[in-house]
Amino acid sequence: MITPSPTTKIAPYLCRGVLEQIVPESATKGAYVVVSFPDTSYRLHLVATAEIQTPPGKKVIGVIRARARRVDVVQTGGRFVEPVIGRPRRVQGHVLSSEPSTNSITVNAGVPIVCVLTDARQSASQFEPGLFVSFDVMDGATLTPEQPA
Repeated sequence: MITPSPTTKIAPYLCRGVLEQIVPESATKGAYVVVSFPDTSYRLHLVATAEIQTPPGKKVIGVIRARARRVDVVQTGGRFVEPVIGRPRRVQGHVLSSEPSTNSITVNAGVPIVCVLTDARQSASQFEPGLFVSFDVMDGATLTPEQPA
């Protein structure tokens, strides 16, 4: 269980995580943040699209976005993001929703990820909610933090 257990509902495309670290840009690598997710071993390295005002060790809510290579419908396996530690490279899970206007699908892979389809032969309308899909993720997955009201 997430401790303390969340009592408020959030949109299904939003993820709840803990900001573990903000890594500044270096000579060989761009800046990124490390976010962990309760009830998982995930420590995903994501590029922040806006300034994160949350201090490390505190809860962060936001949208994880990635660009998906070819998306395949699969029949077996579990929900996951690979690798467990590092930038997302492979994602598998259930489609929560599809958005034809942005050619994207939201996938529950243990954490919700909004994925833009990059294969010209595929469109978001092909992937109905409930389908079990698997795909590789292109470099540059991002986290857009939800700004407090």
